[in-house]
Amino acid sequence: MADRSFVVLLHVHLFFPESGSLKAKRAELNRVKAHLRERMRASVAEVGFQDSWQRSTLAVALAAGTEGGGHRAADAVERALEARFPQGVRVERRVVSWSDLDALD
Repeated sequence: MADRSFVVLLHVHLFFPESGSLKAKRAELNRVKAHLRERMRASVAEVGFQDSWQRSTLAVALAAGTEGGGHRAADAVERALEARFPQGVRVERRVVSWSDLDALD
């Protein structure tokens, strides 16, 4: 039987060159997280560099019914972030099926 559920996990590394304070970075980051949640239907959490003015690492999770759908959703997230951060964004990606997770037990 083919897998019917996939999880896409992304580590997103962002740089905020215009940010001159933690407050400014957080304001921009909150807009980015809201966009990912509302438009991309992603779960998002800041997991690194919370106290840095110009850097942040986000964990982003997406669900999909097929592996291809997971990759397409992740591609859409990457394109949206690249458009918002033309100076560069680095994204690490993992696509995992339910059976992959079962194998870890």
